[in-house]
Amino acid sequence: MAAPTTAPAGDSPYGLMQALHEGGLISWATFIILVGMSVFSFYILFTKLLQQQKIMSQGNKVRASFWNSPNLREAANKLEQRSAYRAIVEDALVAQDQHSKLTDPVDQHDWMANSLARSQGSITNRLGEGLAFLATVGSTAPFIGLFGTVIGIYRALIKIGASGQASISTVAGPVGEALIMTALGLVVAVPAVLAYNWLIRRNKSISEDLAAFTNDIHGYLMSNGAVKPAIATAKPAQVAKPAPTATTTAR
Repeated sequence: MAAPTTAPAGDSPYGLMQALHEGGLISWATFIILVGMSVFSFYILFTKLLQQQKIMSQGNKVRASFWNSPNLREAANKLEQRSAYRAIVEDALVAQDQHSKLTDPVDQHDWMANSLARSQGSITNRLGEGLAFLATVGSTAPFIGLFGTVIGIYRALIKIGASGQASISTVAGPVGEALIMTALGLVVAVPAVLAYNWLIRRNKSISEDLAAFTNDIHGYLMSNGAVKPAIATAKPAQVAKPAPTATTTAR
């Protein structure tokens, strides 16, 4: 007797492509939407990570050498042309020049504080761009997958009603399609939620550094350069020399 032949792996009637073909237009539309959401989610994740890393590197340069310059103009020239920290310094200098041109007197302290807060807020808003999409994907992708699940179960019920019996061969395809759509929805949603929470946490850390730098700039301008961060004004501690030890000579 000849041994029974097995179907090639690519001819499986329960694969992803077979389920999409059986599901028709609705299954294909659901699949394409989920794939598109996943691609854009990872694109936003990588671009925001690069943007955040760039600002963090700029912050390290500021802490290393910014406050060693004699004035803010020279200090700003040490930073990159499109640096977030340089933008804050330049906005502060512009606000300082504008205050002297005001016809209606405004307290300089309030004027500088509002100008610096507006500059910092602009940078924070740019850092938050795209995060709303990640939050939307994380909250809606499971329901889009659930929509495909409902359609698959509906098709299974239609087949049961048409055949008059609930056999495995009748409902395996539609139910398998339904489970695939549910899994795809979760696969898209979970990375988006994790990426959103991670980026939000990094943005919070960057915002704290920007707020501290903005406060230092404000204090520097309001004191005419007398107030600087402690990290810039601290001097290295002098190492005490050991006291000379008395030596005795044997007689």
